Amino acid sequence: MKERVDVLATNQALFETREQAKRGIMAGLVVSEKTGERFDKPGQKIDASIALRLKGEKLRYVSRGGLKLEKALREFNVDVNGLLCLDIGASTGGFTDVMLQNGASLVYALDVGTNQLAWKIRSDQRVVVMEQFNFRNALPTDFSKGQPAFASIDVSFISLDLILPPLFDILLQNGNVVALIKPQFEAGRAQVGKNGIVKDPKVHKMTIEKVLTTAIKCGFSVKNLTFSPIKGGGGNVEFLVHLKKDQNVEINESINVEEMLKREKETLE
Repeated sequence: MKERVDVLATNQALFETREQAKRGIMAGLVVSEKTGERFDKPGQKIDASIALRLKGEKLRYVSRGGLKLEKALREFNVDVNGLLCLDIGASTGGFTDVMLQNGASLVYALDVGTNQLAWKIRSDQRVVVMEQFNFRNALPTDFSKGQPAFASIDVSFISLDLILPPLFDILLQNGNVVALIKPQFEAGRAQVGKNGIVKDPKVHKMTIEKVLTTAIKCGFSVKNLTFSPIKGGGGNVEFLVHLKKDQNVEINESINVEEMLKREKETLE
């Protein structure tokens, strides 16, 4: 799937608006994160999977995905300093990097795949690498250094319905969770459009509410909700939810899904 450079640059949070992106691109500021190739035509169509960066800018984390957890920790006021943490769906380690840079004492970097974790993360003594591990079968005894007090979830091709139940048993009491909601993996096949893209706000709302209901059934309380600062694969909108394993199994009454979706549309489009 191909997309305009100015659209990609905006979706990847390099600029706040398309107009700003156009000016920056024409000024030669936008390059490929991997190859350094410069893109100076806003309307040029390139592969939507290409990660972009600003010329001379050094990415703060090993992957741009780290920006998602960075926003969540800030907006949800979650502190991981000194905590034993768990990164479910670690991939290259963007979320793990955020935790480490925010003072996590140790992070389990868990993924069903293998050989994806950046060397910077893999070689860090504070990281326990758990590759080729399907979390849906996880048990508290799998975590030899102790059970986590914080967990993040960024998984693909699987619903959070299968991740939250085992996590509830593994997470320490009063532990916090930041989960990425990906509508394309929560919605029914008929609700997912061409190339796996979900554009319908009604489907976004339905998938968010489904995840919140699942969280409550598992025993979590739902504390907060926001949208990801950058879009996911293929341009899909994603959402971040803050859960907690505490005594108050309820959804924060201040959460307004429709209002959040409105803010997302105004910000990312």
